[in-house]
Amino acid sequence: MSDSFSLADLEAIVAARASADAGASYTRSLLDKGVGKCAQKLGEEAVETVIAAVSGDPAELVSETSDLLYHLMVVLHARGVALADVHAELARRTGQSGLAEKAARSNG
Repeated sequence: MSDSFSLADLEAIVAARASADAGASYTRSLLDKGVGKCAQKLGEEAVETVIAAVSGDPAELVSETSDLLYHLMVVLHARGVALADVHAELARRTGQSGLAEKAARSNG
Protein backbone atom coordinates (compact mmCIF):
# COMPACT_ATOMS: atom_id res chain seq x y z
CA MET A 1 0.00 0.00 0.00
CA SER A 2 1.34 3.40 -0.96
CA ASP A 3 1.93 6.19 1.51
CA SER A 4 -0.37 8.30 -0.65
CA PHE A 5 -3.49 6.45 0.57
CA SER A 6 -5.76 9.04 2.16
CA LEU A 7 -8.94 9.33 4.16
CA ALA A 8 -10.55 10.55 0.93
CA ASP A 9 -9.58 7.21 -0.63
CA LEU A 10 -11.15 5.41 2.33
CA GLU A 11 -14.28 7.53 2.01
CA ALA A 12 -14.57 6.50 -1.66
CA ILE A 13 -14.08 2.82 -0.81
CA VAL A 14 -16.78 2.98 1.88
CA ALA A 15 -19.16 4.67 -0.59
CA ALA A 16 -18.49 2.02 -3.22
CA ARG A 17 -18.96 -0.84 -0.79
CA ALA A 18 -22.11 0.76 0.59
CA SER A 19 -23.78 0.16 -2.76
CA ALA A 20 -22.70 -3.50 -2.92
CA ASP A 21 -24.80 -6.49 -1.90
CA ALA A 22 -24.93 -7.03 1.88
CA GLY A 23 -23.88 -10.65 1.39
CA ALA A 24 -20.64 -9.52 -0.22
CA SER A 25 -19.94 -6.32 1.73
CA TYR A 26 -19.37 -5.90 5.47
CA THR A 27 -19.84 -2.17 4.94
CA ARG A 28 -23.28 -2.67 3.37
CA SER A 29 -24.35 -5.14 6.06
CA LEU A 30 -23.25 -2.72 8.77
CA LEU A 31 -25.09 0.19 7.15
CA ASP A 32 -28.21 -1.97 6.83
CA LYS A 33 -28.22 -2.29 10.65
CA GLY A 34 -28.62 1.48 10.99
CA VAL A 35 -26.61 4.42 12.21
CA GLY A 36 -26.93 3.27 15.83
CA LYS A 37 -25.07 0.04 15.12
CA CYS A 38 -22.50 1.89 13.03
CA ALA A 39 -21.93 4.33 15.90
CA GLN A 40 -21.68 1.46 18.38
CA LYS A 41 -18.94 -0.15 16.29
CA LEU A 42 -17.16 3.22 16.11
CA GLY A 43 -17.27 3.46 19.89
CA GLU A 44 -15.93 -0.07 20.30
CA GLU A 45 -13.05 0.71 17.97
CA ALA A 46 -12.34 3.96 19.83
CA VAL A 47 -12.01 2.05 23.10
CA GLU A 48 -9.77 -0.56 21.45
CA THR A 49 -7.62 2.27 20.04
CA VAL A 50 -7.25 3.81 23.50
CA ILE A 51 -6.25 0.44 24.95
CA ALA A 52 -3.68 -0.03 22.19
CA ALA A 53 -2.30 3.46 22.81
CA VAL A 54 -1.83 2.72 26.50
CA SER A 55 -0.35 -0.73 25.89
CA GLY A 56 2.56 0.81 24.03
CA ASP A 57 2.52 -1.62 21.08
CA PRO A 58 2.86 0.59 17.98
CA ALA A 59 1.71 -2.15 15.57
CA GLU A 60 -1.46 -2.72 17.60
CA LEU A 61 -2.10 1.02 17.72
CA VAL A 62 -1.75 1.24 13.92
CA SER A 63 -4.16 -1.68 13.49
CA GLU A 64 -6.78 -0.32 15.86
CA THR A 65 -6.48 3.20 14.45
CA SER A 66 -7.12 1.77 10.98
CA ASP A 67 -10.29 0.09 12.29
CA LEU A 68 -11.31 3.32 14.01
CA LEU A 69 -10.89 5.42 10.87
CA TYR A 70 -12.80 2.88 8.76
CA HIS A 71 -15.72 2.87 11.19
CA LEU A 72 -15.64 6.67 11.37
CA MET A 73 -15.98 6.80 7.57
CA VAL A 74 -18.93 4.38 7.80
CA VAL A 75 -20.67 6.59 10.38
CA LEU A 76 -20.07 9.71 8.30
CA HIS A 77 -21.48 7.92 5.25
CA ALA A 78 -24.49 6.67 7.23
CA ARG A 79 -25.27 10.24 8.32
CA GLY A 80 -24.61 11.75 4.89
CA VAL A 81 -21.65 13.82 6.09
CA ALA A 82 -18.85 14.32 3.59
CA LEU A 83 -15.23 14.17 4.64
CA ALA A 84 -14.87 17.57 2.95
CA ASP A 85 -17.21 19.00 5.61
CA VAL A 86 -14.90 17.67 8.34
CA HIS A 87 -11.89 19.11 6.51
CA ALA A 88 -13.63 22.49 6.28
CA GLU A 89 -14.32 22.47 10.02
CA LEU A 90 -10.72 21.54 10.79
CA ALA A 91 -9.51 24.34 8.51
CA ARG A 92 -11.82 26.80 10.26
CA ARG A 93 -10.46 25.75 13.62
CA THR A 94 -6.83 26.23 12.61
CA GLY A 95 -7.50 29.97 12.38
CA GLN A 96 -7.48 30.24 16.18
CA SER A 97 -5.68 28.60 19.06
CA GLY A 98 -7.05 25.32 20.34
CA LEU A 99 -7.82 26.87 23.71
CA ALA A 100 -9.74 29.76 22.11
CA GLU A 101 -11.68 27.34 19.88
CA LYS A 102 -12.60 25.15 22.86
CA ALA A 103 -13.68 28.19 24.89
CA ALA A 104 -15.85 29.39 21.99
CA ARG A 105 -17.62 26.01 21.85
CA SER A 106 -18.15 26.00 25.64
CA ASN A 107 -19.73 29.45 25.62
CA GLY A 108 -22.00 28.70 22.65
